[in-house]
Amino acid sequence: MSALEKEFLERMEKHKGVIYKISRMYMDCADDQHDLFQEITYQVWKSYSSFQGKSEFSTWLYRIALNTAIVFLKSEKKRSIIQNDDVHLFKVKEEEYNFQDEVKLKKMYEAIQQLNPVDKALIFYYLEDVSGKEMAENLGITEVNARVKLNRAKDKLKKLVEF
Repeated sequence: MSALEKEFLERMEKHKGVIYKISRMYMDCADDQHDLFQEITYQVWKSYSSFQGKSEFSTWLYRIALNTAIVFLKSEKKRSIIQNDDVHLFKVKEEEYNFQDEVKLKKMYEAIQQLNPVDKALIFYYLEDVSGKEMAENLGITEVNARVKLNRAKDKLKKLVEF
């Protein structure tokens, strides 16, 4: 195994939770989530040699993962049915996942799947505690616009879970 491959595998192991979250946000069934996870991993590997370190690896990974998810979603064109739950229970950190949270998480991801791709990306960044500045840079918009769009996306999500 080359040094590049080893470095890639270490970084992917460290950040696989991010890819898992994106897969769950964009796909509703486990098979599609697994396929998207693999596709994101493939796209990251394909682009890995071009990573120049000008930004954090996580920022670079977010961009590739979200772009891949959007393309994948368009090709699959699948949507799920929304169910009720309290949106405030959804801000769950990766390390806090447990079986009891799984039902709430499933409902959250089902609600998120109803959002448009930009709103999904904003909610993802919010759940990852990404700063408004970094959101703006990743989406190519101003920081103020990112915050406004994030608040609108959160409002849409609240309405979906109150459905």
